[in-house]
Amino acid sequence: MESSDVPMASDMFRAQAHIYKHAFSFANPMVLSCAIQLGIPDVIYSHKQPMTLTELVSELKLTHAKSNGINRLMRLLVYSGFFATTKFLDENLENQEGYVLTASSKLLLKRNETTPFETAHGSPMWEFCDQNPRFNNVFNEAMANDSQMMCLVVKDCKQVFQEMDSMADVGGGTGLIAKTILAAFPHLKCTVLDLPHVVANMPDTENLKYVGGDMFQSIPSADAILFKVTEF
Repeated sequence: MESSDVPMASDMFRAQAHIYKHAFSFANPMVLSCAIQLGIPDVIYSHKQPMTLTELVSELKLTHAKSNGINRLMRLLVYSGFFATTKFLDENLENQEGYVLTASSKLLLKRNETTPFETAHGSPMWEFCDQNPRFNNVFNEAMANDSQMMCLVVKDCKQVFQEMDSMADVGGGTGLIAKTILAAFPHLKCTVLDLPHVVANMPDTENLKYVGGDMFQSIPSADAILFKVTEF
């Protein structure tokens, strides 16, 4: 009768596999780093269809010595879920597989133009503001609150404002900064330029005018332009 202290062969193999799994776990981040440095996600993305190993090696333009390891590199990346393989429908390639992107590798694209906001809401932020008045109001209020710090600048730059007659506040939102400047320098004529849905209901005054438009198309003429960048 075997002693209960003697491990079964299957248990020993599982224990060994567990050790190997952790001992060689360094390979996963290393191959991922290698894929990013080589630009493999972007190469496959630019191919616009499943990419064979031969096509991938050719596009990477590696030396012969280095290209020999791409097959093993891609096998581990596929196993780790960073890429996937698919069979070709073309009869000439029916025995070959092509590499495609997964959700994980799409996040690694250098030319990924989809922002987290667009992923969450289904449209770019400015379009979302245009289509959702409530969100637009909250956003404009937040921007106006952030702009209150600009009031401190007005006090320190009096000479600048005293020497000009007109100013255009580009991307000025609801006009908080323009109104603050006009309160201190009433001789100025100010124009606030922002997207049409932002300034649609803003009332003009004698020396403050709201213009709906796109700053990438045209900017109102003025002695000076106020441009506060928060993100681009």
